[in-house]
Amino acid sequence: MGKNKLTVPDDLDFSILTHLQKDGRVSFTVIADKLNVSIGTIRTRFNRLIEEGTISIVGRVDPDKVGFRSYAHIAVYIRPATLKEQVARRIAQMPEVSFLAMTSGAYDLEVNVMCRDNDHLVAFINEISAFEGVFQTNTTMYFKVYKYAQPDLMLLKQ
Repeated sequence: MGKNKLTVPDDLDFSILTHLQKDGRVSFTVIADKLNVSIGTIRTRFNRLIEEGTISIVGRVDPDKVGFRSYAHIAVYIRPATLKEQVARRIAQMPEVSFLAMTSGAYDLEVNVMCRDNDHLVAFINEISAFEGVFQTNTTMYFKVYKYAQPDLMLLKQ
């Protein structure tokens, strides 16, 4: 199955994904036992989900525990508006960026970043402020993160 043909995830796919969200290292044997299907079925479904880009298995790092001390939300205002895509592509390439989206609100792009410290954050803001089209930025610091999670797939069942 190629990347051009995507399969709509069914209940079994969502169950597999839910188990992997809880523990990305869980074995196919354990998942198969819990879902009462064969290991081959789990392996086939898993490989398809990987191939289609529905899931990727990565080690999730707690940013605070490894030394990231400065988290921020940056609202980016772009003028002229025709430069939004160009600016977004440049910002997306920056390693500090953990989230980037075009918005419909008062600003054009929402950027979440994780930096080593406040000096690193200031350097980041200065760098993006120099991009052609960046008219203004507005930064909100996160003092404490209470939840950092993947979406709960069970919300799709309601």
